[in-house]
Parts: sequence; C-alpha cells; structure tokens
Amino acid sequence: MKRFNVRVALATAASLVAAPVLAQTEVKIGYALAPNSHYGAAADAWQATVDAEAEGRFVFRHFPSSGLGGEREVIEGLQIGTVEATIVSSGTLANFVPEAGVFDIPFLFRDLAHARTVLDGPIGQDMLARFDDVGLVALAWGEQGFRHITSNRGTIEGPGDMAGLRLRTMENPIHITAFQTLGAAPTPMAWPEVIGALQQGTIDGQENPLSVIVSANLSDVQRHLTLSGHVYSPAMLLVSRPFWEGLSEEDREIFARGAAEGVRAMRGFVDAVEEDGVETLRARGMEIGTLSAEQRAAFQEALAPAYESYYRQYDRALIDAIIATE
Repeated sequence: MKRFNVRVALATAASLVAAPVLAQTEVKIGYALAPNSHYGAAADAWQATVDAEAEGRFVFRHFPSSGLGGEREVIEGLQIGTVEATIVSSGTLANFVPEAGVFDIPFLFRDLAHARTVLDGPIGQDMLARFDDVGLVALAWGEQGFRHITSNRGTIEGPGDMAGLRLRTMENPIHITAFQTLGAAPTPMAWPEVIGALQQGTIDGQENPLSVIVSANLSDVQRHLTLSGHVYSPAMLLVSRPFWEGLSEEDREIFARGAAEGVRAMRGFVDAVEEDGVETLRARGMEIGTLSAEQRAAFQEALAPAYESYYRQYDRALIDAIIATE
C-alpha cells in the first residue's frame, strides 16, 4: 500500500509538472471617467468580448478616473508601449493627428444619426487610418454626444452672455478658437483638475456632453445648464502599436470586434442619457435652459470669423462633404 501511494504521488507530481501554464498578456486600459460612465460601459464591453473569444490569453486591468494620468499622457503611454489600450475624447486627438480636429467644428453635425453615419463611413474610417503614422492603432470611433455648457453665472441665451465667461475647455484648438471668438475666456484644463477648479471658483463653468455631466455629478458644483449642443463630441478606442504588432492575426480580429462592441455599448449609454439625462439633472437641482433655433443661428453668425480660420486649416471640400452626408 505504501509503494502504491508513493507511485500515485509521483504520478500526480509528474502530471502537474507537465501541465501547460497558461500565458496571459496584461492589457492596461486607461480612461478619464468613472466606471459607471459611457467610457466604463465601452471598456467593459471591449473586455467581455476579448474574454469570451481569446480563451484567457489576456487579462484586463482597468484604470478609470484618470488613474494613468490625463488623456494626453495616456496616449503618449500607448506610443511608447507602457499602456496597451485607451478610450479618449476627441479633445486630445488633434495634438497627434491635426486633421482629426475637423470633427470638432461647432454646429457641423445635425444630430447623432448624422455624426454616426459620417464616422462609420469612408470619411471617419480614413481618419482612423491616419493614426498609424503616429504609432497608434485607432480601432473605432466612440461617442460622447453633443456638448452643452454648465456654469455658475446663469443660463446662456445669446453670444453676449459668453463675454468674459471663464470656461474650462479641452486642450483643443478648435474649441478654444470658437470660445475666444464668442468673447469667453477659454481655459484649457486636464479633466482631473476640473472639479476642484469649479469648487474653488477658478473657472465659472465648463462644457461637456450630458453623458459626462450626469456621470461626473457636475450638478454638485454647477447650478446652471444650457442645452447648447454647440459641438458633437466623438471619442476613440485606441491600442498601442507595439502591443498590436505583438498580437496574432486572430487576436487582432478579436480586439477589433471587442472595440466594435465597446462602441455599441457607448452609443447605447449616450442614447439613454439623451433620453433621461435632462430630467435627472433637473431633479438634482440644476436650472436648465435650451437654445432655440434662432439663438443657435445667432451663435453661428457670431462664429463667422472662426469658421474662416477653420476653412484655412482644413480642406473645405472635406467640411462640405461632412455637411452633405445624409
């Protein structure tokens, strides 16, 4: 019996030694907002697809709420290979591919359907390909929605109400030019600094889509919301070029499908917030105003000098093609 037990023990030990050890590749994914935001929804859907299809070859580590730094820092991390994946707003993208700033021109898109058609079509896909030249792999266009203005100075009814408004903007020259043209005092600021700056009164307000305003609880530090819809705000799902080049063709396809599922989840989140976000914010105590068609037209007229600078910076034919897309 002792000899039998020894043989069993030796056989068991040999089988354990011979058993293959599953090699897992870590995927650090960083994004600016909380896990319960549209960014978190996209990241979860992306991971779920990879987990389901890659048979345990990858393990995701999430760094929400700017856990890896601001968006520009995270993208630079992708370029050098210290971060594998990210979901970012369009605000930083023009710093890497200047042409991508065209989508941030104010009042360019009619509605969400128009924006999604452009980004999912040849115009948007061509822009994704341009990120190859800067050491990034752009897999898909995500979404934040149309941007609106919050402040502690009151709701906005016309361009004159923008005079001197200390408004946090993204590090986006297109947005900055627009707000300067309107007489505001745009203040580029990384997202992690915004809440503190609003609390301290360093800035009067900020502008973001409802998806951000709701999930970041900006109603805690801002009293007024103007539904201006002045800019459509896309997002992007990116992976690191060094990481991508180390993947098999099969795993590249899995990550691409995961990114597509992330976009689906992100847009679903935005759709839901567009439906009930205003009432949520009103219930939280915000005073809410909405620009009429006439008021929007007044803003567009006031932005005429900015549009001239955009036409010098971007291909007029591209802008016209975006506007003409059905």
